[in-house]
Amino acid sequence: MKLGYLAFKNMISKPLNLVLSLLLLSLSVSLVTFVLQLSQQLSGQLHKNIAPFDMVVGAKGSPLQLVLSSVLHVDFPTGNIKLKDAALLQKHPFVETAIPVSYGDNYKGFRILGTEVEYLNQYGAELSEGTLYKEAFEVIAGSKVAQQLDLQVGDRFISAHGFATADSQEHDEHPFIVKGILASTGTVVDQLLITTVESIWEAHEHDGNNDPDKDKGHKEVGGEHESEKEITALLVTFKSPLGMVQLPRFINENTPMQAALPGFEVQRLVGLLGSGAKTVNGIALAILLVSALSIFISLLKTIRERKQELALLRTYGLRTVQLLGLALMEGLFLAVLGFVSGWLLGRLGIWGISQYMQISYGYGLQIMAPERFEFFLFGLVIVLTIIATLLASRSIFKLNVAETLSDV
Repeated sequence: MKLGYLAFKNMISKPLNLVLSLLLLSLSVSLVTFVLQLSQQLSGQLHKNIAPFDMVVGAKGSPLQLVLSSVLHVDFPTGNIKLKDAALLQKHPFVETAIPVSYGDNYKGFRILGTEVEYLNQYGAELSEGTLYKEAFEVIAGSKVAQQLDLQVGDRFISAHGFATADSQEHDEHPFIVKGILASTGTVVDQLLITTVESIWEAHEHDGNNDPDKDKGHKEVGGEHESEKEITALLVTFKSPLGMVQLPRFINENTPMQAALPGFEVQRLVGLLGSGAKTVNGIALAILLVSALSIFISLLKTIRERKQELALLRTYGLRTVQLLGLALMEGLFLAVLGFVSGWLLGRLGIWGISQYMQISYGYGLQIMAPERFEFFLFGLVIVLTIIATLLASRSIFKLNVAETLSDV
């Protein structure tokens, strides 16, 4: 007699109990795997993108917003700073590199970033084809921009005002030309169209003062005399740790600019996300315990209802240990099925969030193979199932075959 087949038939004979137990187990597993994968991948992406820079200097405002806009490119800038003020910082003895960045335009929702070639070097970005930009209105495209917009070397396009994709004023008099396409880096560079700072200035030299994007917290670069030109931010690396200790405080207290430390701000953001992740995981573990209780009740009810069947199996030669094995198989079938379906639901959730983030922010998440913590979770599910099954199967050891069959 095949005990595995018999255990499977027993499991599906009570569809309502099966669905309830599977639903609870799948929900708990999917929540845990989804939240842990999401927090892990977001944290990894954030730290990877801020790693090249120790400090960002921009206009007064929220330091987190400054980091999000100027380093991670997912928010509106806090404003602009004077180029002459930034130039003083570039010559500071604590500063190793200070790279200016300027915003102003987008092309079909992808930001056009004015900066120096050193910006690419900080991320280890290399060309897959074409050449680097040299003149104003020459641009190189990140790998994802080129792929999604089907850009080729030599293509020309017209930029639009600000960061919005709709209702934006286009700069018809200043077309950009694609000079090169970057290989994938897995960083924010993949989402950008990169050109010279001068391109941003020249594109806005004749703009009026009534800029609709200013209402969104965005100040345009153009419109000043040469001595009053502005940039959005300055991305800084230090020569020594002493710079990180002294320079940010000096800038914040003695200049019209603001200094923010990307590492600190991202750590604070990850901490907030981590608190939410812990709360959700606590709820998921509580559901997991409820699912174990559901398995216990379901098996207990099944064993009590099938006393006669178990007694008959004993008369056919099955020992008590084999009957216990039958109950364990039924519980383990349920555990494995619930874990696999929950794991798949969790990955489906990651895929859905990835699609949303790709459209909204240009960041995507990966569908990862099972990881160590998920094997630990699987082991926990199996252990809880075995405990629940053993507790529910205690009556098997007290089964009186003669008395049970005489009651039929």
